[in-house]
Amino acid sequence: MKITSIGAVLLTPFPWVLIKVRTDEGLVGIGEAYHGAGVHQIAVDERLIRALIGQDPRNVDKLFRDMQRRMSASGFYQGAVMSAISGIEMALWDLTGQACGVPIWQLLGGKFRDRIRLYNDCHAGDGDDPASWVAKAVEVEARGFDALKFDIDPRPSTRDPYNRGIRNKDIAYYIEVVRAVRQALDPDTDLAIDAHWYYAPADILKVAYAFEGLNLLWLEDPIPPENIDALAKVKAATRTPICTGENFYTRFGFRQLIESQAADIISPDFAKAGGLLEGRRIADLADMYYIPLSPHNICGPVGTIAACHVCAAAPNFQVLEFHHLDNELWNTLTVERDLIQGGHIAVPTRPGLGVSVDEEVARRATREDLGFFS
Repeated sequence: MKITSIGAVLLTPFPWVLIKVRTDEGLVGIGEAYHGAGVHQIAVDERLIRALIGQDPRNVDKLFRDMQRRMSASGFYQGAVMSAISGIEMALWDLTGQACGVPIWQLLGGKFRDRIRLYNDCHAGDGDDPASWVAKAVEVEARGFDALKFDIDPRPSTRDPYNRGIRNKDIAYYIEVVRAVRQALDPDTDLAIDAHWYYAPADILKVAYAFEGLNLLWLEDPIPPENIDALAKVKAATRTPICTGENFYTRFGFRQLIESQAADIISPDFAKAGGLLEGRRIADLADMYYIPLSPHNICGPVGTIAACHVCAAAPNFQVLEFHHLDNELWNTLTVERDLIQGGHIAVPTRPGLGVSVDEEVARRATREDLGFFS
């Protein structure tokens, strides 16, 4: 079997990037790359696909490294280039699974679980009143999700985008709303809070200390991601669990974070961190330090199902992010519908990825000026 072409498409309104890898035997693999400026163009860049055309798609790891080498002058360890490589890598695994007649998780060592638990990212309340946050939380919980997340980004009226501080009234506000949400949920429903890297250690610790009695699942991205030593000090200073990882690339990017045990939970995004095998490697590195894996995920159904294969195969998997509740395109983009049941996704059993794209739905959602799988 040989690869004959690579195609990419950018969807709208949410800019999901789908990848197709075609072969001379008629098999087609599908993957999804993390969205970003130019990712769909990089995925079909001649410098990148030159490493793939005419090659056997089943040599996934070799081709992953070949793509890295081809793009070594373009930042192959991070950014849009690694996102494109990650999406292609997923499609190669889909092809390999189809060719071997087994699901991807079987190729990653087998599965530890049959269902993948999701947490729904609720973002914030529909208004400033804590009651609106509570209403959203209770509504999502009633739909079967036993894990939720809310954001505590600085409010525009009090935000200074440069000093990473947090005003006392914002500290009081977020303590009030998070406490209200926690009290409204079932005690066994997990609640995570995301700070989106906005704060300085001294300021976010004021919040983290107040959260210590709320039994949160985690406080995510409390400070910017580039300083592991500073993050380690935040983690050591509070009993509130700290989660991070979506802005790290490949296992090399995660090495210092994990080896220094600067986070209680890691959250790699497989659609940009290197794909599925690299995701399994990151999970294994974290497992050596007994650190749970809770992947970041804002993908459509293709990337989400691909992530489920790693989550099934990783012993230290905890929970997978989901962003698109009531998104019609997410719910109709694959031929297989109703993928989420009771806040979980059943681990696919069909060969390869286990789902297929509804071509007509994808075509209608494609950016008209960019073409369909160009």
